[in-house]
This record gives sequence, C-alpha cells and structure tokens, in this order.
Amino acid sequence: MSENPPDRLSALIRHFRIEAKVTSFGAAQITDDPGAHPAPNFYVVWRGRLNLSDHSFPPLDGGSPVLVYFPRGTPLDFKIQDEVGDAGYVCASVDTGGDANPFAAALPDVVTLSLNDTEPLRAVTEILLDEALSPRCGGRAVIDRLCEIVVIRLLRHLIENGTAKIGLLAGLAHPNLSRAIVAMHDRPEKTWRLENLAEMAAMSRTHFVNTFRDIVGVTPGHYLSDWRLTLARIEIAKGTAVKVTAGKVGFSSAAALSRAFTRRFGVSPRQDCARSA
Repeated sequence: MSENPPDRLSALIRHFRIEAKVTSFGAAQITDDPGAHPAPNFYVVWRGRLNLSDHSFPPLDGGSPVLVYFPRGTPLDFKIQDEVGDAGYVCASVDTGGDANPFAAALPDVVTLSLNDTEPLRAVTEILLDEALSPRCGGRAVIDRLCEIVVIRLLRHLIENGTAKIGLLAGLAHPNLSRAIVAMHDRPEKTWRLENLAEMAAMSRTHFVNTFRDIVGVTPGHYLSDWRLTLARIEIAKGTAVKVTAGKVGFSSAAALSRAFTRRFGVSPRQDCARSA
C-alpha cells in the first residue's frame, strides 16, 4: 500500500493565518464599514463580463461561476462589467499573511479558475454564495469563514493539479520534493542535513539538489535558511527574544541569527522590530 502524501498546507496556515472578509455581492455592501478592510482581491463571479487589459478570463456561461484571485492586490483596470444591470458576484478581501508568506509569494499575479473544473471547490463555493445572497442569523461570520475555506481549497487545488512549473507551488506538487519541503516547514529547528532531506525525498543527494533547484528555483539550503528567517522575523515582531527565537527556528546562537537576519533584511533584528512597532 502506498504511503499517504504529506500535509502540504497546514504548517503554512499555522504560521500565516488566512483571513477573509466578504465585502459585497453585486452592488450591495454587506459590511457595516466597507472602509475597515483592504480593497477586495478575491471574486466569485457568475454573471457579468470580466475585463483586465492583459489577461483573458474564462467565459461566464451562466452555469459555472469563475473564481478570480489577485494575491498581490487587484489591478486598477480590473472590471466586472454590468451591461444589463444584473451582474452577479461576491467579492472579498483576503489576507494570507502578506509578502512574508512564501506560498503567497509563489502565486501568480492573478489566479483564475472556472468552478466547473473542480467539484470540491465548487461545492463549498455554492454554500458561500447561498449564505451571501440569502442572509441569515450569524451570516456575517459564516460567509467569512466559508470564504477562508474556499481560499484553502483553491490552494489545495493549485498544488494537486501542478499549476506552477517552478517555485514553492511546484515543489509542493512534486511527489518526492514535497516530503522534504514539508519536513522543513514542520520542524525548522531540526539540524537538517542534505543527506536527511535527500533520503526523505527518496533521491540521491545529487539528484535531490539538482531537482530541488530546477523546480523550486533555489537550493535546499537557501530555501531552509529563508524559511527560518521568515519565521524568526515573525517571532521577533511578537516580542520573542532573539536568543529564544534562534533556538526555535534552528540557529545555533543569537549571534548567528542576527548576522543572517541582517544579511537577509538589511537591518538587525532589533532595528527591524523598532521599525515595525
């Protein structure tokens, strides 16, 4: 019997919580203060015409909503054109933890998907649309949570379907590399040796390094160092002492973390913390 694939999302979601706020459907606002959240960057559209100068969208045939997600913000020229007064859509502002989230950084500028292409994603999206278009008690909380589930299922779909050819998404989609990447995500504090990671991926050391670099875009060592520094920055911003943080994310000492941190971010941990305060 084949071994079950690793959980490729939980560690990322644990460190970078996905938060969604559904702000409107059609022209109707469903939040008391539409200015309280960032501009929408996530859309489920079932009527209307989608327009963006440098991107082609799947046609809206009335039977399958189209999901559109702009991980780094919606371009100013994106429009849902309402030519006959009956455009139908739900839009939300989705935050996946900002630029620090390596998964968000690995996504393209725009993700589009006809929901006919994935039944599991369509099923939960239909529940979201039902809640948004037929308000009930507790609907505000329900539709936000449902939107977060839609985003997670979208990420799962992108991994399982091998959407990306290079980067973290491609690495997580690879049946061998994903095991090593998930191990680094789950236990950054462990002293990972190249031999350990290659063995986990069921590859020779040379094949592992070359394949990792070709698919993820960086060497395993570079990826692990960036992941540790990303987690260190989060911990330090929360007020965790540099010495404690170093042990939690896999650096041998506070000095080693500080040197790597300064090389990576251009400022010391103390300076970065003061700047973000």
